[in-house]
Amino acid sequence: MVRAMIRVSVFYPTSEGSTFDHDYYREHHVPLCLKTWGIDKAEIDKGVNGPNAAAVHFFFDSMDSFGAAMAAPGTAEVMADVANYTNIQPALQVSEVVS
Repeated sequence: MVRAMIRVSVFYPTSEGSTFDHDYYREHHVPLCLKTWGIDKAEIDKGVNGPNAAAVHFFFDSMDSFGAAMAAPGTAEVMADVANYTNIQPALQVSEVVS
């Protein structure tokens, strides 16, 4: 049986009064996520036109590996760090990569 790769996307919808520090996000927050969750790479989007100021996409081998990442001891630090770069409430999407 082939296991599907899991993509976890975090979107930051733009709204009036929202702020987002792209440099901090790219240089500190996303590397903190990678280190904490033991994954190799992430794809970061900087919104140019559309509903989101930014997005990030993390890739996991399985739902089990994603669950283990969320249960990692440093995940609380990752979540607390959000306040350092944005006032936007992020939206999470978990997807199975089919192609």
